[in-house]
Amino acid sequence: MRKLTPFDRSAQTTPQLVTARVIHTVDADAAAATAMLTDRGRIVAIGTQADCLAAAERAGLVPEHVDLGDAVVVPGFVDAHAHPLMYGQLTTWVDCGPEKAGSIPEIVALLQAAAIGAPAGRPVRGYGYEQRNLAEKRHPTRFELDEVAADREVYLMNASGHGGVVNSYTLATNGVGRDTPNPDGGEFFRDADGELTGELSDAACNILTGVHGVKIGHHGPNFHLADEPEEHLRQLDAATRRFLAGGVTSIGDCQVTRREFDMYLRLAEAGRLELRVSMYLLSHLLDEALEMGLVGQFGNAHLSFAGIKLYADGTLGGWTAYFPDGYVGDPCRTGQLYHEPAEYAALISRAHAAGLQTATHAQSPTAIEMVVSAIEAALAERPDSDARHRIEHCGLPTPEQIDRMAASGIRPVNQTQHYFNWGEGVEEAIGTPGERFNPLGEFERAGVPFTISSDAPVAEPIPLEAIQTAVTRVTRRGHRLGPDDLRVSALSALRAHTIEGAVSIGREDDLGSLEVGKYADFVVLSDDPLAVEVEDISSITVRETWVDGTRRHVTAEALASA
Repeated sequence: MRKLTPFDRSAQTTPQLVTARVIHTVDADAAAATAMLTDRGRIVAIGTQADCLAAAERAGLVPEHVDLGDAVVVPGFVDAHAHPLMYGQLTTWVDCGPEKAGSIPEIVALLQAAAIGAPAGRPVRGYGYEQRNLAEKRHPTRFELDEVAADREVYLMNASGHGGVVNSYTLATNGVGRDTPNPDGGEFFRDADGELTGELSDAACNILTGVHGVKIGHHGPNFHLADEPEEHLRQLDAATRRFLAGGVTSIGDCQVTRREFDMYLRLAEAGRLELRVSMYLLSHLLDEALEMGLVGQFGNAHLSFAGIKLYADGTLGGWTAYFPDGYVGDPCRTGQLYHEPAEYAALISRAHAAGLQTATHAQSPTAIEMVVSAIEAALAERPDSDARHRIEHCGLPTPEQIDRMAASGIRPVNQTQHYFNWGEGVEEAIGTPGERFNPLGEFERAGVPFTISSDAPVAEPIPLEAIQTAVTRVTRRGHRLGPDDLRVSALSALRAHTIEGAVSIGREDDLGSLEVGKYADFVVLSDDPLAVEVEDISSITVRETWVDGTRRHVTAEALASA
């Protein structure tokens, strides 16, 4: 893969000697150190304090000593699949997730509180509910959201991010009635009598985003609602703070349209791009990308173009992933494929022939089959041992598909927090096969390198929670999902959220592990995720987050003890 142009943005200017209880390099040898020498944003030496001081003397450096005491250092976490703009936007919405509401009346009360005192006509928007986590085990209805407000839009986004529920006002204002046909690639849900329930999915969300929000030509959804540019920049700033607080230093934005691209450029120009962002353009922009000559990685060390994002099917959480025989939980629902197999294969072939990495959302075995087959065909036409095509989420691949992924170098990018938050719901939706959701242990045994990410805002960017879940497969409700051989070790999980994430975005030459020559992106933890009891990993505190050898986040406690 093409290397990026080096670019040090506001990196450290004073050499630093960083010492800690242990520094996990996560390099090929999984070496541990106790000291690290950095200069101008790069790692100059790593090992013992004596090793680093000797290296400083040879280089003529006089480093400042940053003594982290009993803290533990790991590489900056790489969140290879996230949606920062949407995540930042949701910080202005009402959190209706499981820690805030356990029933529909509690959700209604939260939204009502937000509506009180809000300016006339301002929409009321909430997010984070997962119907199977609610006491009622169902979606709210438009009639229940009518209790929030009848004179303005009320929208409650599902945790899957692929739709949710609106009130009657929203449907009526947009001319959606009992006889309104479903749009291509979406659905207005109805009850047994044909009455609209208020639930909508995928392209039906055009009534919220406008036709330029969700691309209905089967290229996949974009649920980012339009705001003024300055508001979008504020939202990205808010998202940045949250990612850094979780220890995330690099992101793969897997939903980039012109809007997101423009916002990143504005943020970079304003000197506010503190994270590293690798952008994956939605596939409806493939022609434009090829016309502009974006035929490989392009950009600098903080903002780069990485590849093309495609959709094969919908989401398991929203029951729009494609199961042609229907869901166990609702045989009338099958979900959908976003493309006919031949059409999808042609897109993959065009992107691959140009040297572009592809990242395709696929959850069901049928959808994953379409992806694997298309990549195999593209590789047969143009062999490339380092194409690194990705399958996003890759929820339920068959063992045979996993073997083919290994042979073709296909990289799954998984989100263990999905089954932490609603793993039981996958079993309820599709039956016993759901216990294999994100089968990391099977990937590992087959020699398929896997990556862990958050998919924020579908889950909070809390890498330590994702790592613990990969190791335990224990859900929020305390249920262990599937047999023990689906679990992986803490080291494998840590690597999946650091160096493997860097490989997945094509940045392993300068990110993902703490090695000489790489960027000094690292996280300071209160304890050792490779030494504590596995059920305590997520309780570890991120004390500090450093990018380019510069502290970008620090907790009040760490500041007080400095």
